[in-house]
Amino acid sequence: MPYGWVTVSESREFFKYVWEKAEEMEVPVSMAVVNPEGHLIAMERMDDAGWLTAELAYAKAHTVAAFRTMSPRFPDGLTIRRWFQERNPQMMINSAIMTNGKIVASGGSTPIFRGKELIGCFGISGGTSEQDEVMGRYARAKVGWLSEPEK
Repeated sequence: MPYGWVTVSESREFFKYVWEKAEEMEVPVSMAVVNPEGHLIAMERMDDAGWLTAELAYAKAHTVAAFRTMSPRFPDGLTIRRWFQERNPQMMINSAIMTNGKIVASGGSTPIFRGKELIGCFGISGGTSEQDEVMGRYARAKVGWLSEPEK
């Protein structure tokens, strides 16, 4: 396991279960896994997934890495979008520009912990936020990833 990050082979295992759930739900998606700094480890796009879904999956995972929390909510329940609006409405746009569009306020992404250590983040895009979340929870449970650090 290089640098303590999630590996490509672990990502592929996760993708297998996302794919399984996506086919069951009849929702083609793209999925991405990034390291704790938001750099891409692996990405996969189902054949019929929309052309933009791969970039959105990557952006969702990158957003979680940037904020170290599940998108689109912070631990106190404040949505990322509202957090930006209350502090500086232009900040969301500026953040998206500065990261080449890799900051998005949308569901379907989660941090990945091994014990207490953040080892990566994933993003899924192609369905509604709720559908993407369902696929993510299903696949995460199958591979044994934690969405919060162990206490």
